[in-house]
Amino acid sequence: MDPSNSSLQQAELCATFLKALGDPVRLQIVNALQYCPLTVSDLVELLDIEMPNVSHHLRVLFHAQLVTMEKEGKFNYYRLNPAFASGRSIAKSLDFGCCKINLRG
Repeated sequence: MDPSNSSLQQAELCATFLKALGDPVRLQIVNALQYCPLTVSDLVELLDIEMPNVSHHLRVLFHAQLVTMEKEGKFNYYRLNPAFASGRSIAKSLDFGCCKINLRG
């Protein structure tokens, strides 16, 4: 296997994460999710943003594998992907291996 190919794949993966975080609303969502899992309705109320917009941004974060979704009854709860979220009970940072992003409370 060509080591430069592996390096390129890692760079492309890191760029995917950073692109997904490259929107102020998505950063707000990630910031909110560092404390606890939330539903779309929770985020709509918390961020004062319309539901279709929140859903769109969650979909981008989900496809970039930055958030996970768990169905509980009739609600879908979104949380930061534990593979990237590090810290104690509150996620303090996202560690992608290529870079680390510190989250503020």
